[in-house]
Amino acid sequence: MCWSVTAWPRRPTIARSAAEGEVGLFKRGAILVGLLNPYDRATMESYAGAGLTCFAMEWLPRTTRAQSMDALSSQANIGGYKAVILAANEYGRFMPMLMTAAGTVKAARVLVLGEDVGRKGGVFGATMGLVEKFGEDRVIDTPLAESSIAGVAIGMACNGLLPIAEFQFADFIHPAFNQIVSEAARMRYRSNGVYGCPVVFRAPYGGSHGTALYHSQSIEAFYAHVPGLKVVAPSTPYDAKGMLKAAIRDPDPVLFLEHKRMYRIVRGEVPDGDYTVPIGPAAVRRPGRDLSLFAYGWMLSESLAAAEEMAREGIEVEVVDIRTLAPLDTATILKSVAKTNRALIVYEDNQFLGYGAEIAARIAEEAFFDLDAPVMRLAGPDVPGIPFAKPLEEWFSISRGKIAASIRTLAAY
Repeated sequence: MCWSVTAWPRRPTIARSAAEGEVGLFKRGAILVGLLNPYDRATMESYAGAGLTCFAMEWLPRTTRAQSMDALSSQANIGGYKAVILAANEYGRFMPMLMTAAGTVKAARVLVLGEDVGRKGGVFGATMGLVEKFGEDRVIDTPLAESSIAGVAIGMACNGLLPIAEFQFADFIHPAFNQIVSEAARMRYRSNGVYGCPVVFRAPYGGSHGTALYHSQSIEAFYAHVPGLKVVAPSTPYDAKGMLKAAIRDPDPVLFLEHKRMYRIVRGEVPDGDYTVPIGPAAVRRPGRDLSLFAYGWMLSESLAAAEEMAREGIEVEVVDIRTLAPLDTATILKSVAKTNRALIVYEDNQFLGYGAEIAARIAEEAFFDLDAPVMRLAGPDVPGIPFAKPLEEWFSISRGKIAASIRTLAAY
């Protein structure tokens, strides 16, 4: 739960008076954590006089709130208490944050917010059980208001928290476009590297069984275009956990895309321990000699199945899992093309200016003399969305059969 407090005056006597008016927000016996500058010592004294325990750390000029919180978490374990974090910047303004501490301050900085992420556990069950384990202060059900979800998450990130904001369906992320693109993605650049915006935006995307026009969109091309925003689309359960942990620990915003079909269909081993999968590198999932196939998300599963079918026909396909869409691992792509001399790019979005167009352009620009055939794309048709009617849904969707047909065409060129 967050309490917004107006800018505090610079004079200590006025600051003390203002603090005395706010102590009622916090329970007696709580721990007060402060970042000290010349204007807030009197404020901390006033809180202490109201029965709050003070723990102070000297304010370091141009130190980000997140860095300060990390330093503090190594000094004080406040498990089981309510903690008030006073983030003070160079203008003497304060933003108190009231939250439940689980272990260290650093652990308590992570929270989840979005529509139905709490008691319902998310529309796909991805947050099931979290509210029972961590409480409603850290698993927050929001109104149906995507722009606010993104805006609140950005504000949290700028004040030392590590929010994971869920959009129930990627189709409805667009009201938050300005917040994500103009604010979160540009935070580090506009502050000359002083401030980051460590927020994760989760979004289920892509077509599923009968989800039709407004619950089937692929949005990756819109957001991968934006410098300052990382975009990932894991293809395996192992990568889903590892890349999500990497995204949470990233100092800048990450859009984490989860294909809806993968929730119930894709299976794989996931270790219990802590590990990360780095954001950036692609992965060769299947080596081959005859052509290179590039895919991500659900399309990787379909591509691997098609590659196995082609192996029985004597065509060995190298399947590369892009998995990080921005930044793109161009080196792995070019190395594969230099090996096989053919490239097929598979993605579910509309073909025109879809994400695969960037991969095709990089291959054409940087690996032209390695090619024995034109670069081929297999993607969705250029219609506004996936239709509801089953025959039309199958016409739109990229299946392993369509992928196998494209492989045969390219291999025969």
